[in-house]
Amino acid sequence: MRKGNSFVKYRQSVRIAVVPCALAFLSILSSHFLHAQSAQPVKVAELDSIVRSAMKSAGMVGLSVGVMQNGVIVMAKGYGNASLQPVVTVTPTTMFPVGSVTKQFTCSVAMLLAQDGTLSMRDPVSKFFPTLTRAKDITLLDLGQHVAGYRDYYPLDFVDREMQRDVTANDIMQEYATRPLDFEPGTRWSYSNTNFTILGAAAEKASGMSLGALMQKRIFDVVGMKHTSFDPPTNGAAKATGYFSWALAEPTVAQPEGKGWTGAAGAIWSTPTDLLTWDLALVTGKVLNPASYAMLTTTRHLKDGRSTDYGCGESVNEQGAAIVISHGGAVSGNVTNNTVIPSSRSGVVLLANSEVGLGPLANALTAKLLPSPDVPRIAGKPALDAIKAYLTQLAAGKVDRTTLSDDFNAHLTPAREKSAAESLKKLGAITDVQVVRTVERGGLEVAVLRLKVGTVNVGGTMYRSPDGKIQQVLITRQ
Repeated sequence: MRKGNSFVKYRQSVRIAVVPCALAFLSILSSHFLHAQSAQPVKVAELDSIVRSAMKSAGMVGLSVGVMQNGVIVMAKGYGNASLQPVVTVTPTTMFPVGSVTKQFTCSVAMLLAQDGTLSMRDPVSKFFPTLTRAKDITLLDLGQHVAGYRDYYPLDFVDREMQRDVTANDIMQEYATRPLDFEPGTRWSYSNTNFTILGAAAEKASGMSLGALMQKRIFDVVGMKHTSFDPPTNGAAKATGYFSWALAEPTVAQPEGKGWTGAAGAIWSTPTDLLTWDLALVTGKVLNPASYAMLTTTRHLKDGRSTDYGCGESVNEQGAAIVISHGGAVSGNVTNNTVIPSSRSGVVLLANSEVGLGPLANALTAKLLPSPDVPRIAGKPALDAIKAYLTQLAAGKVDRTTLSDDFNAHLTPAREKSAAESLKKLGAITDVQVVRTVERGGLEVAVLRLKVGTVNVGGTMYRSPDGKIQQVLITRQ
């Protein structure tokens, strides 16, 4: 299904001159120079406040949230309504459609079959469906990594006329996977639900079982996912009704896709607790062997060497001091986000029954779980207070030289100080000063900055040594 709000990658002194080596460092702050340490225990009350604020701001109907830290689920809570008529509140056991989070399950089932020797992820599509376009040139892994070239059957964000009728996986393949490819296999990454329809159908053909039965037997039962089903639950379990809001109007019940469209690409229903249980089982080796897990979470590189930042049904990104795997999902009236930090066995799951953007909330909650960089302890003012004082003084042309290191004192000549004051004055007042994060380099604290000078968006860094002396401040336009 639609990918939804998958986890987004994040992304540098006044020497007014730009220093190339410093700016090069700014582009890699999030990776090579970081040394991780465990995040502090999360405060559930703080998480709750973040969630409530986001719900109010986005006008969500209902939301179910799960947070795991160090392998322990520390928060599982429902907010708002699973249904508006009749009014039914969301509880931790309310089941939601997870949309494209299903894709990691489809990849995993195929890999479990590969571990059995039933198929290989390197098998060509032609082994199962020889009449599909370029079937000899595309592998099952190409499908799961979105580099096959088959046209996506669900690129829009609403249920179009075609998707209002019931179909089979074979119908989808015959309509969308017998057309000319959108690109040569392996040369582009393009998100395509059609790929997963084919992958799921291949798993069914190889195993002789339906995909839902395969997932139940090989994953849900093994992991202990008691509130998870392939397709909507029929056992009377509480489930959320999807809503949409046309042009910011009041929410109304969303029209679901016709039977057969979600399938291997997005048919699973679940809860945050069950998904976090799955996440933990996945990263601790309970589901896949090491080779399969590596295949699931290793980014594909295209033929020209570019990274897709995508494994098999999983986005894979560096976030500060950790690797994060994640995926969003969206089916009619519902959006989902599942984010995992494997190194600390931590994660966030968000399930909402209205079509809202979950990315900012997922980012805010995940930030609380990310390991902190090993930043040296600095004497004196906090970084935010120190940079505000320095910038105020610089704009006035009267920097307190006792706060600077000897080298920076020498570099910030009276002429440069005067020039900086003049240029800043022309642009306008300095506002919205933020310390985005702090990292370490060369034994120094590096505060990554964001601010405005007049109407100009500005980024930069401030370096301080443990004695509190400012070693460097650089700011640049963004």
